[in-house]
Amino acid sequence: MDLEQLYRTTVEVWGEPAQYDQAAEECAELIAALMHYRREKVDAQQVIDELADVTLMVGQLTWMFGEERVAEAVQRKRDKLDGLMQRETAKMADES
Repeated sequence: MDLEQLYRTTVEVWGEPAQYDQAAEECAELIAALMHYRREKVDAQQVIDELADVTLMVGQLTWMFGEERVAEAVQRKRDKLDGLMQRETAKMADES
């Protein structure tokens, strides 16, 4: 089954509200895994597994909200981050 069909099926089976809840839960599990990883309580594989879950949920949410709309928002955020990095690297160069 391709990803689009998988996403469609999950919405048909569980509904959109459940997928929003699942996405939030997976994000929370990634947050916890990252915090535990920093304290050396879990290994990298546990973080990778949670990251995979979040990646799938981000894909699902992107499909649900519209890939074009998400891509446009990502580009705006990238442009903002690029501007911030240019200012920060210029400031670092001035301080050297």
